[in-house]
Amino acid sequence: MTRSTRTREREQENHTERENTRECPECGSDHLVKSTDRGELVCDDCGLVVEEEKIDPGPEWRAFNHQERQQKSRVGAPTTQTMHDKGLTTTIDWKDKDAYGRSISSKKRSQMHRLRKWQERIRTKDAGERNLQFALSEIDRMASALGVPRSVREVASVIYRRALAEDLIRGRSIEGVATSALYAACRKEGIPRSLEEISEVSRVERKEIGRTYRYISQELSLEMEPVDPKKYVPRFCSELDLSEEVQSKANEIITTTAEKGLLSGKSPTGYAAAAIYAASLLCNEKKTQREVADVAQVTEVTIRNRYQEQIEAMGIHS
Repeated sequence: MTRSTRTREREQENHTERENTRECPECGSDHLVKSTDRGELVCDDCGLVVEEEKIDPGPEWRAFNHQERQQKSRVGAPTTQTMHDKGLTTTIDWKDKDAYGRSISSKKRSQMHRLRKWQERIRTKDAGERNLQFALSEIDRMASALGVPRSVREVASVIYRRALAEDLIRGRSIEGVATSALYAACRKEGIPRSLEEISEVSRVERKEIGRTYRYISQELSLEMEPVDPKKYVPRFCSELDLSEEVQSKANEIITTTAEKGLLSGKSPTGYAAAAIYAASLLCNEKKTQREVADVAQVTEVTIRNRYQEQIEAMGIHS
């Protein structure tokens, strides 16, 4: 069934590609417009009807907004890597109502309660699936606490599944590998979170997260690029309630000093924090080193050291 669906999707993509590369036989133009009302393919330049009576692959019903589309749709939710069964199993609703919205009797209610309980039990057939379910729920919980988008959760789930398939979890805690997968996914998707932020929402210590992350990234060949400090600037500036002017100045400081080789071997969060501190002074929106350090979760000493290096490289005298 999966193979036939993939084949259909591939055929549809090929058909779309062929349509996109077609030319008008009259004038040679490739600006062909599809008219869904008439089922025609028309040249936009000369008006020639290239093809007529085209088959519409869409649904037979019409909908004018998202809510109507959801009500009329006869398919379920798309598959997701964030659930151990990829969202393919059934769930029994907790509303205790029949198809017409009427409340069911107490006898039926107790029967549905038993069915619901057994349905939850049989969703995981062995200990391996139960562990996977627990790991993915941990990733979901931590991702919600960090406020990262759904794409990061999907990538983290894929990384964890790969680690499980490669037998990298043996001898390590499930929470440790799940947290490391989430940290790697944040970096992959360009929404970096520091190890301190990750460890705050995790049940694992920072040292174990770092060690496990290095291990799985090496074993799975994740090829992580160094984190750009500029990716931290908008979030830190927002939390410090600083203007766009400070943000652009901090980015300018990072770019200029990084070109001179100052970034090599430095923590990106500390580097970004120091640039924001320097920019806030230059733009007369002064913030204390303590305030910036609290937001970036680095020490005031780190900010002072990076700040001195950056202003010297910029040729600014404090």
